[in-house]
Amino acid sequence: MGLLEHNHQFYTIPEYLELERQTGIKFEYEDGEVFAMVGGTATHSRISTNITGELRQVLKRKLCNEYNSDLKIAINEEKYRYADASVICGPVEYYDENPEAAKNPLLIVEVLSESSESYDRGEKFKKYRQIPTFREYILIEQRFPLVEVFFKIDEKTWQYRVYEQLDQMVQLNSIEAEIPLAELYSGVIFNEQPSN
Repeated sequence: MGLLEHNHQFYTIPEYLELERQTGIKFEYEDGEVFAMVGGTATHSRISTNITGELRQVLKRKLCNEYNSDLKIAINEEKYRYADASVICGPVEYYDENPEAAKNPLLIVEVLSESSESYDRGEKFKKYRQIPTFREYILIEQRFPLVEVFFKIDEKTWQYRVYEQLDQMVQLNSIEAEIPLAELYSGVIFNEQPSN
């Protein structure tokens, strides 16, 4: 999903929450500014549903839960984002300022689109890294099989792994699980081949 700036009005957090309630639109929030989330494609929706379903399967016997794109993520008390999927271990924690945004995701997933890819790889990942509990970031391409996983080793080091073959298992270290790459793309018809 992409972003669209709402307008240049500044919102308090209660005004922001009321704006979402009144409009039924998801807005990302940063220091008083709001940005509307733009809807995704059918392929984006399919992949998002697949990853959430696969996370649910591997978390069944763990003290962690998967969440879809409806869960707001708190970067801090003044910045809120939406991810395509996330995992939180233990109870969901919130800042007092916004009891609707989880501040303790362990794993975050973004399904890439042409309009949001550079934002998801760059600025959004940079923001997510400010979350103390955040350990793993998964980027899923929708035009062809490609899953990139970033795993936090320590404060200055992230391990990078790439998966491009449908017979591969995607290793998720933060939750000690594996997901078949083919399952992430179940029901997806690829129209575009990756350029070499």
